[in-house]
Amino acid sequence: MTRHFLDLSDCGPEGIALIVRSATKGPGAILHGQSVAMVFEKPSVRTRNSTEMAVVHLGGYPVMITDAEVGIDTRESSEDIARTLACFHQTIAARVRDHTSFHRMVTALEGQGSATNVINLLSDYSHPCQAIADMLTLADEFGGIEGLQGKHMVYVGDANNVARSLAQASLALGCSITICSPVGFQFDDPAVDAIGSFARFGAKIYRSDDPVASAQDADALYTDVWTSMGQEQEARIRREALANYSITEELIAVASDGVIVLHCLPAHRGEEITDAALEGPHSRVWQQAKHRETAMYGIFAWLKEAI
Repeated sequence: MTRHFLDLSDCGPEGIALIVRSATKGPGAILHGQSVAMVFEKPSVRTRNSTEMAVVHLGGYPVMITDAEVGIDTRESSEDIARTLACFHQTIAARVRDHTSFHRMVTALEGQGSATNVINLLSDYSHPCQAIADMLTLADEFGGIEGLQGKHMVYVGDANNVARSLAQASLALGCSITICSPVGFQFDDPAVDAIGSFARFGAKIYRSDDPVASAQDADALYTDVWTSMGQEQEARIRREALANYSITEELIAVASDGVIVLHCLPAHRGEEITDAALEGPHSRVWQQAKHRETAMYGIFAWLKEAI
């Protein structure tokens, strides 16, 4: 059965651990002779560069395709795009606005018996590749994957796609997580229950609306932009609601002495994070960005059943 990587639920907690461990081994030739269609409905400097270089280092051929060329569900349907790309490529790695586009692609491919894999490089629902990079960054800091057990991550800001995947991956590796968001921007009970099902080694997920109380003795502080692409009309409302949900020097001061600061980028300095926090000694943001490529080694290895 062909594997797809649309959400971390596709690989589960044990798969997350396998992917992280495999990623640290570096690239092999698992994509030798294969091509990867990289479809970008939404742009990203890190996602394009990390994925493209990972494919090259794994022996494959990346082909960049912009939304202007395919027009997902405007010029062509998600189904037709997937079936067309499967004529030429062994993997479709896409960055889309609507997560349901992935399910439609997979259904169309399975309907014609295609063995082409699909990877979620980002959707409005989840960001699984970023979460693997985040776990690699934490593992660097805390003595390997086993060192994450018993640690505590605090995510400050909108409970969004990044927060969902981050929480899934953290819990799977034994790192508890607090999602600290204002009322109206938090995960609901069913979402928390679903995310909580990833927990191993006694890890737990918590919700809070108090950043200072949440950050007490935290091992890692994480944030993301308040307004993602597609939410521009909500920017003013979001800035007002999230004004006190930032990583600042004051928030870092109440965390553990060795706390690290993470941000998936791009950063809006002065909003969800201060310049001093982003550039200060606790920041691991650039190592985190570098690990976007490392993460893809493990993801492709799992996808191609090379672990």
